[in-house]
Amino acid sequence: MASLTAVSQTRSLYIKPRLLSPPLQFRSFFLPTRGFRGVSSRMPRKLVVVSATTAEKPSKRYPGESKGFVEEMRFVAMKLHTRDQAKEGEKEVKEPEERAVTKWDPSVQGYIKFLVDSKLVYDTLENIVQQPPHPSYAEFRNTGLERSASLAKDLEWFKEQGYTIPEPSSPGLNYAQYLKELSVNDPQAFICHFYNIYFAHSAGGRMIGKKVAEQLLNKKELEFYKWDGDIKQLLQNVRDKLNKVAEEWTREEKDHCLEETEKSFKLSGEILRLILS
Repeated sequence: MASLTAVSQTRSLYIKPRLLSPPLQFRSFFLPTRGFRGVSSRMPRKLVVVSATTAEKPSKRYPGESKGFVEEMRFVAMKLHTRDQAKEGEKEVKEPEERAVTKWDPSVQGYIKFLVDSKLVYDTLENIVQQPPHPSYAEFRNTGLERSASLAKDLEWFKEQGYTIPEPSSPGLNYAQYLKELSVNDPQAFICHFYNIYFAHSAGGRMIGKKVAEQLLNKKELEFYKWDGDIKQLLQNVRDKLNKVAEEWTREEKDHCLEETEKSFKLSGEILRLILS
């Protein structure tokens, strides 16, 4: 009996843990047996140790994020182009202006309407940053990308050629009013439009200008498509400023800015469509 008691005192019952879903993980452990004949009820119990670990979620990476927020905006913008417009484009062609520029059939009067409405939009942007409702906008004063003065010269040239210069139309008026509202109430969305308007004109906008000049203006290059200084450096300077401003934003604010890109394309597209009217 003595030997049986000794065996009972050293025996433990192994409890296999149930599998639990992360983030809680339990280690295997032993519990002392109780109720066996010859085992003292005052035998010390072994502690049950439960290890709870919270698995850290890997932070989500956004396309272009490692290069700065402007690269994120560029990535989203390129996806909203059609394949006719850009190699990275994914959007299906639905509107005439979404086709490749080589397939356009512009008119002089339509082009003048486009310039008039564009000038109103650039006037609005430049006025906002000169008297900014948010301090961060002051970063974008006198960047060298401003287009309002150049457009005024171009419209004066058309007038000298005998063309009638119309008043701004609904696409330009609507966009200008929208920009004014955003600039006060939604700075992240406003910056999205600021970026897309200026950067799109420096790329695809120049292709459009060249096409129209070849077809309608005897290859005359308008002031709208000329910059004082190296355009690549001017763009880089603004890119740096945009990245600097975005560093102060939360991830949610950045995402909100990116989500505004589609609206920017829609409103700009309505003005662009005037060329074909």
